[in-house]
Amino acid sequence: MAICAFIGLGVMGYPMAGHLVAAGHAVTVYNRTGAKAEAWANEHGGSFRSTPREAAEGANFVMACVGNDDDLRSVCLGADGAFAGMEAGSIFVDHTTVSSDVTHEMCTVAEDLGLSFVDAPISGGQAGAESGQLSIMCGGEQDAFRRAEPVMQAYARICRRIGESGAGQLTKMANQIAIAGLVQALSEALHFAEKAGLDGRAVVEVISQGAAGSWQMSNRHETMLEDHFEHGFAVDWMRKDLGICLAAANQFGASLPVTALVDQFYKEVQKMGGGRWDTSSLFKRLRALD
Repeated sequence: MAICAFIGLGVMGYPMAGHLVAAGHAVTVYNRTGAKAEAWANEHGGSFRSTPREAAEGANFVMACVGNDDDLRSVCLGADGAFAGMEAGSIFVDHTTVSSDVTHEMCTVAEDLGLSFVDAPISGGQAGAESGQLSIMCGGEQDAFRRAEPVMQAYARICRRIGESGAGQLTKMANQIAIAGLVQALSEALHFAEKAGLDGRAVVEVISQGAAGSWQMSNRHETMLEDHFEHGFAVDWMRKDLGICLAAANQFGASLPVTALVDQFYKEVQKMGGGRWDTSSLFKRLRALD
């Protein structure tokens, strides 16, 4: 049994922390909205604290799943930050999707304090978090990953170390780049089928069994055709992630023309009032062009 803290109880963190309890670990949580932390503790039998520092005290592993770079800094640093409550030798595991720059920054601070830092962004969406079937891509020191990996298995389908600090975040960028193109392509295929007078469901039944098949096609085409976009990963968060991707691409000299274009399509979805719609709402944008 590991002694864990979990910081951030959003749509991903809430069930992830619950899986840790189910796996037999002792878990203390912190959430910016304290009522949600209290509700989680009542549901899962763990405990909650009013600051990240208090939650992290005595923990071997501190997991975080917050919003962005600034959120990560705020829960790590300062007198009430998690780092202030962690003991030397303990490990901070960051499941947030953030820039590799802030990852390097937090890793350096952690190492100076005698702590280990593993960047471990996740993919699989709310459904993957609830079922405990997330893909976890990790960066950081090998021994820290070796120690943290069995704990992360509580909510993982696959958990792999890609390289040194920041490698997990860079891999998550590749993941988001691939998703952006796939969702746009699926949206265009369904849009084309509708315009051609075809039954979209019949079309997907056939083409999903061939080279065009994908997770997005199998799991999102039905809700897209039903004009239902109230589940899954929100457009606002996807634009945050794609902004990180495009900034990194500029730094590395990588060309991402499709990603840049899809990012602008998501901007149009936001202007339609769809910031909280899920990412498959690219299809709704095409329907709105009619």
